Amino acid sequence: MVKNKKILVVGLANKYSIAAAISQSLSENGATLGFSYQNDRFEKFIDEFSKETNGAFTEICDVAKDSDIKSLVKRAVDEWGEIDGLVHSVGFAPADQISGNIEDSITREGFAITHDVSAYSFAGLVKEAYPYMSENSSIITLTYIGSQQATPNYNVMGMAKASLEASVRYFAATLGSKGIRVNSISAGPIKTLAASGIKGFKTMLKQHGANTPLSRNITAREVGDTATFLLSDMAGGITGQTIYVDGGYNIQAMNSEQ
Repeated sequence: MVKNKKILVVGLANKYSIAAAISQSLSENGATLGFSYQNDRFEKFIDEFSKETNGAFTEICDVAKDSDIKSLVKRAVDEWGEIDGLVHSVGFAPADQISGNIEDSITREGFAITHDVSAYSFAGLVKEAYPYMSENSSIITLTYIGSQQATPNYNVMGMAKASLEASVRYFAATLGSKGIRVNSISAGPIKTLAASGIKGFKTMLKQHGANTPLSRNITAREVGDTATFLLSDMAGGITGQTIYVDGGYNIQAMNSEQ
């Protein structure tokens, strides 16, 4: 579905992440990948993962720095000439911003950090990359239903994800005429290292699985395969959308505990 497409993956940190599942699905379907890593601590893992998944290059990129974003895009353009796809899988909030009641935890600094890393990083990447993206190219990012529904302990991250989803719609509206599609995937809860930082996540995971129409939790691979579809030409008519891969959880007006 994505054979020979050149796709840049931003935000991969470990092999148990959603970004890793996306990368594996893309690789198995013929894509050529480029990877970023936040700092030197992740370099060895990213280099090894890149070799296993048809990676063309790896490049350091702290998405909180505009200079790093520019350098990453330049590396991709130097390697490929143009970019066919972009995967944004970045999210961070200080621990005190995703715990307890929001009125007790929210701070100006925590709000700014969370939105900068989790939402503006997407806008910054798109702004820098779009001039070099090919006709019929595709951009995706990852979100969560906590952007739309008040979710215990998700707090400021929910606000940032709402901003991220709005960014998808605005970029889709203006980049469509340039042949670039922009979408987000709202995944159900998945046991990842990032998710483990959310207080009460194990309870959330159990309740979610018990109350979806599919009566189970979804897998990272299911998200990965959806991403591959959205990055392929088969999704050529889809843009500006949030695609839910959550076992149908989002369609229910009420979710009674079992």
